[in-house]
Amino acid sequence: MTRRLLQLFLGLGLYGLSIAMIVRAGLGLDPWDVLTQGVFERFAGPAGISFGMVVNLIGLAVLLLWLPLRQKPGVGTVANVLVIGTVANFGLDWIPSDLALPLRAGLLVAGIVLNGVATGAYVGAGLGPGPRDGLMTGIVARTGWPVKWVRTAIEITVVAVGWLLGGSVGLGTILYAVTIGPLVHVFLPMFTIRKKG
Repeated sequence: MTRRLLQLFLGLGLYGLSIAMIVRAGLGLDPWDVLTQGVFERFAGPAGISFGMVVNLIGLAVLLLWLPLRQKPGVGTVANVLVIGTVANFGLDWIPSDLALPLRAGLLVAGIVLNGVATGAYVGAGLGPGPRDGLMTGIVARTGWPVKWVRTAIEITVVAVGWLLGGSVGLGTILYAVTIGPLVHVFLPMFTIRKKG
């Protein structure tokens, strides 16, 4: 259990950091944060709600989509809603916003890879997936479709909705959408902690 908890919180922290890295790269947000930015710019920002808080609130809202999939929340689910957006806010305060293009490109690629690693780590801890990944794992469990295709389909859908709300779409968005599924497909089995039978 100690290893599970450490892996869970490390994964969640790294996920929040990866969000900040992709945002600060300024080359296009990952799909969920295109949605976050759209909601932030249109509704939350004027009300004084931070970008990270919007991340957490969207996570809470996505839990409603679990109902038809019969997913059960766990410690990791609750921690996800509380930790990721909070760490993203710290990362946004810490990472400069005026980096040169080569550094921003490196930040984007590193953020995407870190996002895949972080997803594998906190889902693999087996303490309950986050709201967004619970949606992914629930669909995989119900359909038997490969993780990489389900994750990619979700990301493409989310970016479309976010774009309609006014979120920023760019090269980084496309790169994230087409690579995150395969990255999670690789890292999730690597970090999955098997229960002793």
